[in-house]
Amino acid sequence: MAPPLSRGTCREAGLDSDELRRLVPELAGHLSAAPGTAAPGPRTAEAGPEVAAHPWCAGAVVLAGRGRTVALHEPLGWAVRYARYDEDADRGVELPGDARVPMRADTVFDLASLTKLFTAVAAVREIERGALDLDAPIARYAPALTAAAEHGITARHLLTHTSGLRPELPLYELPDAAARAAALAAEQPLTPPGAARCYSDLNLLHLQTVLEQLTGRPLDRLIAEGVTGPLGMADTRFAPPAAWRPRIAATEDQRRPWAKLDRGMVHGEVHDENAYAMGGVAGHTGLFSTAWDLALFARALLDGGAGVLSPASVDLLLGGVPDPDGVRRPLGFEADQPWFMGELAGRGAVGHTGFTGTSLVLDPAGGAFLVLLANAVHPCRSWRVGNAPRAAAATRLARAAKAG
Repeated sequence: MAPPLSRGTCREAGLDSDELRRLVPELAGHLSAAPGTAAPGPRTAEAGPEVAAHPWCAGAVVLAGRGRTVALHEPLGWAVRYARYDEDADRGVELPGDARVPMRADTVFDLASLTKLFTAVAAVREIERGALDLDAPIARYAPALTAAAEHGITARHLLTHTSGLRPELPLYELPDAAARAAALAAEQPLTPPGAARCYSDLNLLHLQTVLEQLTGRPLDRLIAEGVTGPLGMADTRFAPPAAWRPRIAATEDQRRPWAKLDRGMVHGEVHDENAYAMGGVAGHTGLFSTAWDLALFARALLDGGAGVLSPASVDLLLGGVPDPDGVRRPLGFEADQPWFMGELAGRGAVGHTGFTGTSLVLDPAGGAFLVLLANAVHPCRSWRVGNAPRAAAATRLARAAKAG
């Protein structure tokens, strides 16, 4: 069998080289603050318009391709740049030059919410084999989810973020797994299921419970055995071992009040506080991976499943089916979102972003794919302002595909 991906030229990928070669210099411009800017103090990602008072990220790896050809795979900046965050001065305390770790093409990143895509694929695998009904109440499979049972929440509601559940719960404050499970089970939707869309980590945590109850296997095994293993994604897993740490990009100097736990510089462990409390394995976040591995995942879906799902199941996953309100939503994925897909949006592009600075975009219509992995919360989440780098990179790929 031919390898699913190979490194090649823009011509071989059917991409315009003049457009694609602009992507890396433009992205590199976001690795430093704009001249003359300075932040007077800590700010949140929601505060005001995008400004370049800080670098958007310490470093990144970008990969772009079309068909079975990867035409661009470049590292930029630093995988580990800062020792800590100085909240009084709102600056990162940089490591000495010889202690910094440069970004490499095979640097491993905390994927954050890109994990949701893998949980979604695991769910669709169960739908494909007839074990999970997309529109049956999830209480059929996980009776302990009592509030979901009361309101008739289905797997479709969870995968399309229409369950009515709030965005998150402070599970990290609870003493043990039993307390966390009880809080999740008792959580009432804020709106009737199917009535409105509210993006929520709780949806994927509910789905994790369903899948684990249904199969009798933990989520990390389900994804390893059913998705990453068959695709040869050897650098993708939950809870990476200590031996991987030199290759892993650091995330945040995680301390209150800007974070929810006091952990110091997070490096080699999951950034999300709830996933950390759960031992690093969660339906909404926790996977670590590389750009090349994510390209294998993207290519498999663009190829109709490639041994992981059937073509019909990929159509369900990426195309979805109409909701009761008539809106057609993919399962787990976001569709045609210009805020991070740039000009790739508009003709059925699908993808997702992650809080740490990660993103993945697939263009089923044209066969192109883009992976952008960045440590945008290093050294502090308050520096992660806006999505301009994500959208700009996707636009370059869209124009390269159009001109190619």
